[in-house]
Amino acid sequence: MDSRFRRPLKPSETSGKRNSCPRSEKARRRRGEVEGQFAAWSRDGNWLAIADDKDLLVAKADGTEPHKIATFPWLLGYLAWSPEGDNIRLTMMGLPINLGEIWEVSHDGRNPHALFPGWHNPAHQCCGFWTTDGKYYLFLSNHQIFALPRNLSVLHHTPKPVQITSSPMPLSPPIPSKDGKKLFVVGGTELGELSRYDTKTGRFTKFLDGISAEYLVSSHDGQLVAYVSYPQGTLWRMKRDGTDRVQLTFQPAQAMLPRWSPDDKAIVFYELSPNQPGKMYEIAADGATPHAVLPGDTSPQADPNWSPDGTKILFGGLADDPKATLRVLDRSTHQVSTLPGSQSMFGPRWSPSGRYIVAQTSDSRKLRLFDPRTQTWTDLVTKGLVGWPTWSKNEQYLYYMDNSGPGGGIVFRVRISDNKIEQVADLRSFVTTGFYNSWLGLAEDDSPLLLLDIGTQDVYSLDWEEP
Repeated sequence: MDSRFRRPLKPSETSGKRNSCPRSEKARRRRGEVEGQFAAWSRDGNWLAIADDKDLLVAKADGTEPHKIATFPWLLGYLAWSPEGDNIRLTMMGLPINLGEIWEVSHDGRNPHALFPGWHNPAHQCCGFWTTDGKYYLFLSNHQIFALPRNLSVLHHTPKPVQITSSPMPLSPPIPSKDGKKLFVVGGTELGELSRYDTKTGRFTKFLDGISAEYLVSSHDGQLVAYVSYPQGTLWRMKRDGTDRVQLTFQPAQAMLPRWSPDDKAIVFYELSPNQPGKMYEIAADGATPHAVLPGDTSPQADPNWSPDGTKILFGGLADDPKATLRVLDRSTHQVSTLPGSQSMFGPRWSPSGRYIVAQTSDSRKLRLFDPRTQTWTDLVTKGLVGWPTWSKNEQYLYYMDNSGPGGGIVFRVRISDNKIEQVADLRSFVTTGFYNSWLGLAEDDSPLLLLDIGTQDVYSLDWEEP
């Protein structure tokens, strides 16, 4: 079980979330014809609330007669009916830097609202449920458990939650015991080991002494590497032998996907900050203060890529946004243009020579190839749940991860000349970790690089006492 809250993601500007919880092998029964990712029965057992992406539905207990009662701007999860059955609380996921926020809505869809507006910045709320006796609503915030009493104050305002744990490690969503006297949680440490897959032996070995890092990329002269530390999320630069380490960014911002300029003098990356959309930054490779590439642009900016001649920067928007497009910044004129035909696409990657651009469709079901000379798109990969597209050094192949299969991901590569797909590495026995639970990069010889999960996790029992 992942102890840090993550919103369910399709392979995104980064990748797809891999669920590390084993699937139950018990027999499953279908409830009606409705589909969804989360569901919860009302306390009287008569109704079923269902979260289907951004839609909230209510059906009879057997799943029949489903009807949508509300649509939210982000993905939904962790539903909980009130003890009286008159409202439903849920976690709205997909906010900036993967933080969630708990909302409440009437059982008939009226009055949707944030439960704790302005309480925390960022909110970082998740996974609420009611205690067995219905007196308290428990939820996670900043990896700790909080309790909210059921009764409202005399002024009919929702009282402030009370923190009931102070764990030095992040906690998972709690599960109550049947008698309501205990809570069970998973606590652990987050740590990764950078690993290289040897295509000849089929084995993983430590890379760069197995540092806990992701988004690693080498400078063009091969002398330096840039990477993001895990789980801190800070950007670093160092020599390949591990010396001359320089920290370039600092918490609480999360640095993502650094790219070296063609002359290796600068690094462009994007940053996720609390309550802010993704924003591109550029920083000198020798260490300085990062500056925003498009300071006046308030729309999400992700996956920045230099053109091979360094005169342009290609970037995209959010992963699940069907309105997102790919844009190109001309560094000399500071003008931004939209790449033709890039509606509902994200995660662009310029090929090493600039001959092609590859990107993903918003549903992460396709990788598409753009030819700047003809200004046309063609389908490159049309099956699976694709993420982390990465060009080979000779531009003949595009490597990517497919997370559509059970039990884990598989690394493939597709040949650009004829769209032939080859399996490179099976990850079903390799537990990945990272900000999005997985990441794929390439070493100098095009060997896959991944972050192995070496964190620790244990189950803890907590005695429940009313605050």
